[in-house]
Amino acid sequence: MGCPLHDVKPTQFYIATKSPPADERNRVLKYGKMFAVFDRFGDIERVGLGEEGIFSEGTRFLSELALYIGNQRPLLLSSTVREDNSLFTADLTNVDITRDGQVVIPRGTVHVTRSKTLWRGACYEQLRISSYALSAISIPITVQFSADFADLFEVRGTKRARKGQHLEPQVKRDSVALSYRGLDDLVRSTNIRCTPAPERISSQGCEFDIVLQPKQEIVVEIVVACLCGSCAERKDDFVTALEAVSEEMRTSGSNGGCYVHSSNEQFNDWLRRSGADIRMMTVGNPETDYPYAGVPWFSTVFGRDGIITALECLWMNPRIAKGVLKYLAANQATEVIPESDAEPGKILHEARGGEMARLGEIPFGRYYGSIDSTPLFIFLAGAYYQRTADLGFIQSIWPNIEAALEWIERYGDRDQDGFVEYCRRTNRGLVQQGWKDSNDSVFHADGTIAEPPIALCEVQGYVYAAKRAAAQLAAILGRHDKANALELQARNLKIQFEESFWCPDLEMYALALDGSKRPCRVRTSNPGHCLYTGIASRDHAHRIARTLLSPDFFSGWGVRTVAVSEARYNPVSYHNGSVWPHDNAMVALGISNYGFRDLAARILSSFMDVSANVELHRLPELLCGLERRSGEGPTLYPVACAPQAWAAGAAFMLLESCLGMSIDAPNKQLILEQPYLPPVLQQLWIRRLEVGSGSIDLYFERKDNAVRVEIMEKRGEVEVLVRWPR
Repeated sequence: MGCPLHDVKPTQFYIATKSPPADERNRVLKYGKMFAVFDRFGDIERVGLGEEGIFSEGTRFLSELALYIGNQRPLLLSSTVREDNSLFTADLTNVDITRDGQVVIPRGTVHVTRSKTLWRGACYEQLRISSYALSAISIPITVQFSADFADLFEVRGTKRARKGQHLEPQVKRDSVALSYRGLDDLVRSTNIRCTPAPERISSQGCEFDIVLQPKQEIVVEIVVACLCGSCAERKDDFVTALEAVSEEMRTSGSNGGCYVHSSNEQFNDWLRRSGADIRMMTVGNPETDYPYAGVPWFSTVFGRDGIITALECLWMNPRIAKGVLKYLAANQATEVIPESDAEPGKILHEARGGEMARLGEIPFGRYYGSIDSTPLFIFLAGAYYQRTADLGFIQSIWPNIEAALEWIERYGDRDQDGFVEYCRRTNRGLVQQGWKDSNDSVFHADGTIAEPPIALCEVQGYVYAAKRAAAQLAAILGRHDKANALELQARNLKIQFEESFWCPDLEMYALALDGSKRPCRVRTSNPGHCLYTGIASRDHAHRIARTLLSPDFFSGWGVRTVAVSEARYNPVSYHNGSVWPHDNAMVALGISNYGFRDLAARILSSFMDVSANVELHRLPELLCGLERRSGEGPTLYPVACAPQAWAAGAAFMLLESCLGMSIDAPNKQLILEQPYLPPVLQQLWIRRLEVGSGSIDLYFERKDNAVRVEIMEKRGEVEVLVRWPR
């Protein structure tokens, strides 16, 4: 029997929310395996969701940080993160400082510019302290700190039976070392170094006695280094670190050399932030050109997230796709390991490096529990070749593609019914293994949870696209028998899919087939992915496109994951009625592929409005699915990651969907199929778009309901095909 509505329990790796966040406008920095979440003051507080801190390798190395001016928390004037995500800056001033009931330093006398950057395992902080008093003043500046060395999954809410040992703090004249020996026997240390040396220092904090003449400025630097095992601490200063990370952000380029600009500054702000967020999620990672999924909960390698982010950005920057494919090929499963859901040929779901992962307290050290990463890996390989004509790289990963195809046939379809299903092999793994991986995300019309093994509709689309992509690659490599067999399998899957999944009365494909092959007759956004992969028939695709943009789905901010009329619809749930940018981007490109450019443009316009209404123009991982209300912004989801790589990448795929753009690098062609611009975008420029060994500059102009395309400049051999309906 399935679970009734009231019996569904949160997953054991549920992100706990025991109290509301103190401030939803946290400031985030990330470099490589290290990230930091501060409040707007630049402090770290143990309040709200508890996600603030400085983290590295899945561990919180600093759990409390508080700055005081004259023994009082300062007044916040403003704070922000630089557009390239390299620098956090807050402007602070003092409250009234009293002595014996008298104000001795009026508020606003002392100004502190507080700046932070992350680089190579350390957080570099600079305090520029200035006085605007008419005479000399003396004021203490205090910094309090502590380190709990909590595993990220503890921060998320997982309880542990035992923990390691906090070691004796090592206090020197200008530094403090706080250390912890984990149950994995690894010593983790937080080294806090001050320049100049403070007047007083202990394991709980440090205090500087600042004497300032009128208009004088004093600079204090505090470096927090996160060290594991035998790692050595670097001795760089703030300026060196900031210059280095700024240069890396500048030269990494989430968009390759391509540059997009429009006549709408709101759109431009959104694209700049999206590109900067993808750079931040990529720069410094040991996995070259692989964007981590999201801060704070998923700042690590995720197979599905990396692949989808690469697909979103592929037309602008194929480097990300190559980095993702290369890493996932190198970490493809080669044996059956039930406790990590690994099987030969299967593609990685996620990799974690914290204490709990190292000890096996959670299964995610190297975990393969996703049903879609493997076919998506093959699909991305085909798309990468089409975008780049990089045959040498495809040849190098062809054995991995073949192993992935073998996994689909042998393990993905265990009952040999033609569909790929999942059922976890360990009771500690994920119950649901599609992208909607909440425990309650796959259900029947009455709300009953579907029993495994489960065949999701979008996964059949991914498999269809994977086999077609592999067939094309096999033909290019001269393996024509293999290519013909794969094409036949894809055609047969498409026929069988239509017969088993289409629900005429819903005008939708079923969400899934359960373990008894009963369809989950629920209207969801999942069939939009079937349009994206091309498995949908044209007639059914047209009905789905109209349905997904109907009021039951479209909130005004985007397409909901579940229709309002369904039993489990909940606009503040994670997957059952919320709005996800990456989901919408794939839906938009899917409906665009069947000719609905205007509907794709409607989705793009809605997310442009979201970006205008959220902090830093940054699309979060997801939004609540509440109806858009006039004059109000979107309702934010309380534990959403921001930044999230595939939320950032959504902007580029949404633009691709409107322009009907595809690149055929082997034939050196750029194809624009019935390009369309929404009314909010009257003019658009794309410069230095690489096609094969050449590149091109394009200008688009909206005229009434049509779009004029002008080739501004071509470099090398590039053919541009603009196709209009006859």
